Amino acid sequence: MRKANDKTMKEAIEQMLNVYKIKRRFDETAVIAAWPDIVGKPVANRTSELFINNKKMFLRIESSVVKNELMMMRSQIIEKINTEAGDTLIEEIIFL
Repeated sequence: MRKANDKTMKEAIEQMLNVYKIKRRFDETAVIAAWPDIVGKPVANRTSELFINNKKMFLRIESSVVKNELMMMRSQIIEKINTEAGDTLIEEIIFL
């Protein structure tokens, strides 16, 4: 039986991440790890560089065709990432 002040493990970890001000970094790392699930393995395999800084996702794509496709889907990718995270992690995607 749970007491009123008991927390689930998930709640405790989220609270710890917020207290230590690392939740955003943790979420950004999760986005990078989930990149193949977000865009699919064929696109992820052509992504040679991916990092996030100041709510901007920087991508280096090896294929110009894939790069153009992602440029057209930019807003959908941002929306998908932010919806999954439940927060505004990405505001802009920049292609290198």
